[in-house]
Amino acid sequence: MITPPYDDRDGFIWYDGEMVPWREAKLHVLSHGLHYASSVFEGERAYNGSIFKLSEHSARLAASAQIMGFKLPVSVDELDRICAETLLANGIVNGYIRPVAWRGSEMMAVSAQSNRIHLAVAAWSWPSYFSPEARLRGLRLKTAPWHRPPPDCAPVMAKAAGLYMICTLSKHAVEAQGYDDALMLDWRGLVAEATGANIFFVMGDGRLHTPTPDCFLDGITRQTVIELARDQGIEVVERPIAPSELSRATEVFLTGTAAEVTSVCEIDHHRFTPGAITRCLMDAYQAATGQIEAAVAAPAPAAASVA
Repeated sequence: MITPPYDDRDGFIWYDGEMVPWREAKLHVLSHGLHYASSVFEGERAYNGSIFKLSEHSARLAASAQIMGFKLPVSVDELDRICAETLLANGIVNGYIRPVAWRGSEMMAVSAQSNRIHLAVAAWSWPSYFSPEARLRGLRLKTAPWHRPPPDCAPVMAKAAGLYMICTLSKHAVEAQGYDDALMLDWRGLVAEATGANIFFVMGDGRLHTPTPDCFLDGITRQTVIELARDQGIEVVERPIAPSELSRATEVFLTGTAAEVTSVCEIDHHRFTPGAITRCLMDAYQAATGQIEAAVAAPAPAAASVA
């Protein structure tokens, strides 16, 4: 399905304190954020007119800005209100919200202490990143040609624009080979995440395993799914995971605001079948976000329960 360009749409974007017509929300070509990646952003999803985990996202944007050496021009509470107002101004009930903050154009050099910090919030109708059929069928992943950097080489705990450069390169590389997404390894060669989502494995022991987020974002959806899994009696293990362990995995899935909970059927030469735990957590997440009644969420299978 072809979507209209993001700079040519109807609607409104909150931009530096006012709601402006969508097509007029522009920045100068010499903005520091464009040249030096001094920009942070969030991805949020609204269900039934309410933004899921809104305050958590707003707080993370403020924390990302602080890591990048600047302060948002509004408080977390004010950002919550702005996001809700932007959703309402565009008449969106189910959609996506993108707050973004960046350094402006007062200084054009690596050093940019005097640059104004700009803030914008856009919202648009957007269905699931992957179709329901694809989420159940499972995505095909291939190991990325790029690795996540170590914590002492990049601001890895910030949702910073520059960190996604290697994700775009990796996703393009594997899409050219017919895959849906790339599996990112870290600088040690351990499993990290996908290009825009965290990853979970159901191993032969029936427990849910996920990499320790020490060089990539501990996603808000990731945290939510871990809570949901434990509520269902599924034991979750956060630990370093080597690529050689993929052969022991029986189920694999991704989590993220855009991806929600999406199964994986293939990573390189390894094959997986979406099973009871994946389906259980898909349903539990849908219930948590108000997409289905909580009673629909299936209990965890006994084999996955804590002993």
